[in-house]
Amino acid sequence: MAPNAPAKPSTGPQEAVLRFEDVSFNYGHNYPIVTEVNFSLRKGMKVTLMGQNGAGKSTLFKMIEGSFKPESGKIQIPRGLTIALSHQVIVPEDRELTVRAFFEKRFVEKVYDIDPKIDEVLEVVNLHAPHDRIIKTFSGGQQARLLLASALIQDPDILLLDEPTNNLDTAGIEHLTKFLLTYEKTVLVISHDAEFLNTFSNGVLYLDVHTKKIEQYVGNYYDLLKEISARIERENRKNAQLEKKIQDNKDKANFFAQKGGKMRVVAKKMRDEIEEMEESKVDVRKEDKTIRPFLIPVQEDIVGEILTISSLSIIDPKTHKPKEKSANIVMKKKQHLLLKGPNGIGKTTLLESMANGSAKGATIAKHVKVGYYRQDFSTLNFEDTVRESLLKAMDKPNEEQMRKVAASFIITADSIGKKIGALSEGQKGLVAFARLVLMQPGLLILDEPTNHINFRHIPVIAKALDQYEGAMVLVSHVPEFVEQIRIDEVLDLAK
Repeated sequence: MAPNAPAKPSTGPQEAVLRFEDVSFNYGHNYPIVTEVNFSLRKGMKVTLMGQNGAGKSTLFKMIEGSFKPESGKIQIPRGLTIALSHQVIVPEDRELTVRAFFEKRFVEKVYDIDPKIDEVLEVVNLHAPHDRIIKTFSGGQQARLLLASALIQDPDILLLDEPTNNLDTAGIEHLTKFLLTYEKTVLVISHDAEFLNTFSNGVLYLDVHTKKIEQYVGNYYDLLKEISARIERENRKNAQLEKKIQDNKDKANFFAQKGGKMRVVAKKMRDEIEEMEESKVDVRKEDKTIRPFLIPVQEDIVGEILTISSLSIIDPKTHKPKEKSANIVMKKKQHLLLKGPNGIGKTTLLESMANGSAKGATIAKHVKVGYYRQDFSTLNFEDTVRESLLKAMDKPNEEQMRKVAASFIITADSIGKKIGALSEGQKGLVAFARLVLMQPGLLILDEPTNHINFRHIPVIAKALDQYEGAMVLVSHVPEFVEQIRIDEVLDLAK
């Protein structure tokens, strides 16, 4: 298996439904996303779009959808072909709509008898909701499912799914996978869930953050990984052989140059050969880096009870109204609590009220620093630069220490001056974790901390949370992640 040749115009029954021809695009001044990219997709292909956090995958989706126009080159899509993109956030004005109105808005022309279609796509995303319910009354996880369903209901020729498994439980992922396996049109997916991708994917587009090129492969993620590993090994071997030959020639050229006379001509010829060999060296692919192992230091001088929960408010799944429940949770240092419950029961609301001190039945001891990781990153100021955001997390700002921690989270010199709002969702997640390290909290409150995070980083994050010595409250829908973390107590809101 190897990367496909650059896409060229084709004819015949398998005409491309999407073709990039020498497409270049910059995001802002002097920030290239893709440079002279070529690839094509045919009807029925199920393709994964991969690349490091911040490579520009979501930007590429917006180019296909038509929101962004290329600086140069052409994006060829046959006339009349439909495209639907599953966004990650519901815009504020849509939150005031009913479920029915929200789905009706996805269509240019009125769709008659839309209710059965709504029920069908809600079944795919494993969500049961009255059609007259207002969008803003749904939890964050439920809203994510509605976004996914709003793309599916359009039955598009090209379906673009951006992190569709975020906020889906196991049953939800199974429902979506079955749908995609039987979907006869073209699907392009961004996801960090390798198992999910391998179930249905038959091709990979890899957006290389360093070269700004897209490589097209046949096969699933594991096929891609094997191919890249073999290629890196070949390239390293070739470069090592060239390096040895270059050094031998340099030694000889220096020797001949010192002899003078005709030998200097020989030396010059050898130096020309050295230049040619230097140019022949292969740019070895810089594969995704993994964040370094890290610890979240615990706040010093905290003793006794850190968090007590005597009662809590949940949303009754039948009436959709708040309901009080009693609890008896007392948390001290080195105690980890897992908060469980279905989407819509009020987990995020409970965590938020704990973090801001408004929860009636939950009390955090005075002087305890709370490190709060929100799944929508709303604890971050999107107008701050990364540097400003990280320094603000420290009691005593220290530039050297901040940059050291930033580097361990692959926050490079290129990105440290960017505004938080300009980062990809995955990069925002890494900034949020770097802030927790610099903050040194006594209590960690974590709401779906694996959403948007490259799966390569997840075992490193799990180990850091497992070793955290303060009190911790965790919400996560990823069993494989939770299994790697020490959990001392489980509070199931559904029981």
